[in-house]
Amino acid sequence: MSTTPGKLTDRKMLIFDVYGTLMDWETGLYDALKPLLLRYKPSRNWTRKEALTAFGSVELDLQTQFPDMLYADLLAKVHEVLEQRLKALSSKDTSSSTLDGGEPKEPEGAETAAEGASASTSASTGSDETKEASSDAAQHKAFGDSIKNWSIFPDTSAALHSLAKHYKLVVLSNVDRDSFQYTHGVLSEGRTPSDPSPYLYPGNKTTRFWQPQTTAAAGKSPFTLILTAQDTGCYKPSLGGFQTALEYIKSSPDLLGGTLKDGEDVEDKVLVVAQSLTHDHVPASQLGVRSVWIDRQAAVMCNELPGGAEPYSWKFETMGEFAKAVEEEAAQ
Repeated sequence: MSTTPGKLTDRKMLIFDVYGTLMDWETGLYDALKPLLLRYKPSRNWTRKEALTAFGSVELDLQTQFPDMLYADLLAKVHEVLEQRLKALSSKDTSSSTLDGGEPKEPEGAETAAEGASASTSASTGSDETKEASSDAAQHKAFGDSIKNWSIFPDTSAALHSLAKHYKLVVLSNVDRDSFQYTHGVLSEGRTPSDPSPYLYPGNKTTRFWQPQTTAAAGKSPFTLILTAQDTGCYKPSLGGFQTALEYIKSSPDLLGGTLKDGEDVEDKVLVVAQSLTHDHVPASQLGVRSVWIDRQAAVMCNELPGGAEPYSWKFETMGEFAKAVEEEAAQ
């Protein structure tokens, strides 16, 4: 990393986080979590930050254990594990003790009645349990599939197309390919596209990673390169995804507009652009890559570091502000 940040326009490529930076990840997750949170007493009055903190704790555990799990499946598993934890908390709040501290006693004759009823109730109990398990599984899956419902930040799409005039844009995101297709279309067009086909991951790509603008059906995609966790085999903040992106960019001179000159490093030609300090700015700094913090003011997660560390070189509150700063610098 150079000793001074230089100018924004000195770089050739931007590596974007998506969820939290370009898409309103927090609102999408929180809205999708609400039905589960309202079901259990301990979480009914959780604040947005408390809910997302509980989610994030489970998510990080699972991402560390299962780096190859598709993100939609991982989200469903997070929902399942979080529900198990809420059930356990709820059971602690429910007292099963009797007034005399002993086991509840059955009235006389109850044993005979219970024996007669057991045969008729066992079948219905088993059926109810099966239905409940099936309903739970459907709810977990619905949460995993909720990515397609998450909203774009209002300034995102226009800012991306403005920045694409000055840089090659790269996606490095904790998501799977199928889920990203919905996001890809919205980011490209600013709304849900009437024809989503240009934004689907191709089955016959000719490069190691998808380069949308090299295909005939590129649509309005502003992105030159897309890397999901499914492509890199790991989730941020692991360094693996960033290292994969940098190595691929270095091996593909066309992405940088030409071969690196003697003494030039790929790390000095790219900027990481993200909201999450923990998932993106810290690992970027560790690899010697400068970054731009999009400090979304409504965010309650990933916007503080111990000791107030600032591992970024530039800071803007919105993508629109960032794009405007680049336009003004380029016009000088």
